[in-house]
Amino acid sequence: MEINEFTPGRLCWSELATSDVEAATTFYASMFDWQYESHPMGGGHGDYTVIRLHGRDVGGLYQLMPEQKSHGVPPHWLSYVGVADADAATEKAKGLGATCILEPLDVQDAGRMSVLQDPTGSVFALWQAKASIGCKVVGEPGAACWNELMTHDTKNAADFYTRLFDWQTEERDMGATTYTMFVHDGEPVGGMTTVPAEAGKVPPHWMIYFSVGDCDESVDRATQLGATVCAPAMDISQVGRMAVLTDPQGAGFSIIKLEPRQG
Repeated sequence: MEINEFTPGRLCWSELATSDVEAATTFYASMFDWQYESHPMGGGHGDYTVIRLHGRDVGGLYQLMPEQKSHGVPPHWLSYVGVADADAATEKAKGLGATCILEPLDVQDAGRMSVLQDPTGSVFALWQAKASIGCKVVGEPGAACWNELMTHDTKNAADFYTRLFDWQTEERDMGATTYTMFVHDGEPVGGMTTVPAEAGKVPPHWMIYFSVGDCDESVDRATQLGATVCAPAMDISQVGRMAVLTDPQGAGFSIIKLEPRQG
């Protein structure tokens, strides 16, 4: 689906911080047929690489910075939520118990951003659009199609996000567990579930799902390219077939072959 306008309250950008840009771009180009365009960030911070799918922006990536490495930050994907005013939303998040990791700053003329950790421990970013509205396509194979919060405290997380973004929640019975849908203006914008016990010491986090044409084939390709399978391909009733992977540098992401939408 093409995205032509910026809508506050929706997840709008996916960003990879990696320990090896060259290796990461090679891996994901082979996985998702991505193309890249790099731009200097200024201030001696190296380049920021815009990820494109058939000429349309779908995300970004950059080399982990020395200060991140010094604090033990591993390679990771980061989800951005669109807001009308990054400064006001950051202050509101702090008032709701969030920790500010990166105070609001301008990203040249593209927009204004901040990075926060919610009260349950998950990290996410805010984006106030200027020249860049964020992703130009979602849902197609090779593009992000879903964002899912995995946390140890769904009650407090739901309270935080619904108050910060004016999201509503809808509970879905998934058999062994209850899945929470985040809804904005009547449309699902993300989901939430409890970190499963079998995940061990995995910290709370936002997981990005990328759409694929064939989940099993994509898992095979990923492993051949050096990825690790964290959860093998499985069917999710009325949703699709999905798997959880980490790329060769250690950043986690999910892939899913979505079932056709009904109606």
